[in-house]
Amino acid sequence: MPLKTHHDEQPSLNLTPMIDIVFLLIIFFMVGTKFTELERKLSLTVPNVSAPNLTAAPEKKVVNVYRDGQVELDREIVTLEELTSKLAAARSQYRDLGVLIRGDGSGSYQSVASVLAACKQAGISKLGVSVRVSDGE
Repeated sequence: MPLKTHHDEQPSLNLTPMIDIVFLLIIFFMVGTKFTELERKLSLTVPNVSAPNLTAAPEKKVVNVYRDGQVELDREIVTLEELTSKLAAARSQYRDLGVLIRGDGSGSYQSVASVLAACKQAGISKLGVSVRVSDGE
């Protein structure tokens, strides 16, 4: 039976890399504060200007196409002609307007195709069709 004649050394944690990173961070922040102090000491007055009134881009319009062929825009049932005119009016306010079309999966594809044509007629170029990803049936 072999006997152990020496004791195994206990594992130790080497802190040198962590200390190096802490010193680098301290140096980084010290240099960064020096730059801001220099900028504050400049006797320069920056001119003031009025900010332009920027508005956020509007949300995509959502068009729902139901199983029976009804079309809904902004929670209001519309005809294809009304859809085209409303989308054209919205596009005149914001040129890059996007439209998301959500069609009923068991409905007629012809209804969705008609909505796509109405969007094209209104000048909408950013179109999306909503689908659900299956779980691998």
